[in-house]
Amino acid sequence: MRRRYFTGLLCGVAAAWPLAAGAQQPAKVWRVGWIWNGPSAGNPTEVAGFRQGLKELGYIEGRNIIVDYRFGEGRDDRVAAYVAELVQLRPDVLVVFGEPVVRAVEKLTTTIPTVLLAGDPVGAGLVASLARPGGNITGVSMMQGIEGLTGKRVELLKDALPAATRIGVMFYPGNPTTVRSFAQAEEVGGRLGLILHPFPVQRGDELEAAINAVAREMDGVDIEPVVPFTSYPEETGKLLLKYRIPGVSELRRIAENGGLLSYGPNLFEATRRQAYFVDRILKGAKPADLPVEQATRLELVVNMKAAHTLGLTIPPSVLNRADEVVE
Repeated sequence: MRRRYFTGLLCGVAAAWPLAAGAQQPAKVWRVGWIWNGPSAGNPTEVAGFRQGLKELGYIEGRNIIVDYRFGEGRDDRVAAYVAELVQLRPDVLVVFGEPVVRAVEKLTTTIPTVLLAGDPVGAGLVASLARPGGNITGVSMMQGIEGLTGKRVELLKDALPAATRIGVMFYPGNPTTVRSFAQAEEVGGRLGLILHPFPVQRGDELEAAINAVAREMDGVDIEPVVPFTSYPEETGKLLLKYRIPGVSELRRIAENGGLLSYGPNLFEATRRQAYFVDRILKGAKPADLPVEQATRLELVVNMKAAHTLGLTIPPSVLNRADEVVE
């Protein structure tokens, strides 16, 4: 009897071992590769919004998710190397910003799920369509090139500067999206009696000379939301004020630092939504089946401090539409 009892006990313990081992398996720790060709200093909105989204969805960095961040600091030559580093880490998902970064990813992988934030992913050929992106890429569109935001910003600048006749458009010449955006600006400018002039800028060290040239020749300027401006928004805003040129941009940080206006999607909310896509993919969804979202929360910021410095009076028609006024 004792022997039968002991044998039965061993069998019961042995049968329980797999269950106990399974129960003690550590929880899955996901890995995300994150890359933006902007600065790492100052807790960028691109990081803050994404982290907030992860937190709301129950992810804690260092506990159940690891995020490998890479910042290009405005240098295109770093992007390809950083993308290669992240791909070698074999992350579960890549989170990327802007068409040039997505292009670098496309050269190295067509299998790692990728969540983008870009201006016009359909027009740029990054996804097949908003509803059915196809492939391994989905994410958030900032509507640039889709809903005519560049044209709308030119219109707002004209409303703020009724006497303006010449408007410059600053952009990065290597970004195909900006070609379409400039065409929008010309179309709207033509209806408003404006002459539009392009001012291409490739690197951060060209910013001051370019803004100085704009200030000598133009009545105002639209600054496209691409590198190098996304990498140096504070510097860009301060240079606009230094050379006394009214500027409008999608980038709120330019307006906060000396630009006259900003109008565009709420960046914090857009990057927060990137975390939603990461969560869906980690739970088994395929990027090809996740429709690209369009950022629909638009905000107009008016910098009255800059207006006073420039000696401008902002018409009530503009102020009444402002979501925020910087005093």
